[in-house]
Amino acid sequence: MRIAICDDDEIQLNNTSQALENAYKSLDLLTDIYQDGQSLLLAAARTHYDLVILDIEMPGLNGIETARQLRALEEKIVIVFLTSHVEYALEGYEVNALRYLTKPVSKQKLLEIINWLLEREKRERRLLLRAEDSMVSVSISDILYMEAQNQNIRVVTVQGTYLNRYNLSDYEEECRRYGFFRIHRGYLVNLAHVSRVTGRDAVMEDGSHLPVSRAKEKAFKEALYSFIREEAI
Repeated sequence: MRIAICDDDEIQLNNTSQALENAYKSLDLLTDIYQDGQSLLLAAARTHYDLVILDIEMPGLNGIETARQLRALEEKIVIVFLTSHVEYALEGYEVNALRYLTKPVSKQKLLEIINWLLEREKRERRLLLRAEDSMVSVSISDILYMEAQNQNIRVVTVQGTYLNRYNLSDYEEECRRYGFFRIHRGYLVNLAHVSRVTGRDAVMEDGSHLPVSRAKEKAFKEALYSFIREEAI
């Protein structure tokens, strides 16, 4: 997930960025920071942002006008406004802001926004998988795990099992942001479907016991605990 934070107050800018990094250490978050609307717009013209956290009260190009121009670049971009004055929030309705955060930014409110985005991505993101002579569209949140089998990938989902010719490393890159973790060179698991850890096995919701490599054991447990903690917020 790529996030842009734009605020002319350098202290507030760094505090918001640090709060995101501390809250989501297990996620693949990329955070870019800007101190004026024009710099943000130049970057947004060549970079896709999943979320823009934007100060309303900035000198020169203010947050409302910056948001209008962002909408012209990408209609579906998610915008959250920062403001010290609630009355400014009314102006943001015309640019369809998701939410308004008052300064200083609450870590809890940031968590709610990121969790909302993650849930939306999970609902919207789908993979095309082969089923006999046809292709099936599967929600990524319904995938329990993937297993490398020679030149194929066995994809185990809530609905059933599919065999695809693909590379597990490519799936790892594609699914990391949705809570997947490579526990072994042959297995990629959805942390949302891990029931428990027994010894060096990840036990999945369907009862499968999957091996966790010694090199991955510590990082896997940290990622799982972090994932569970974030989901519980």
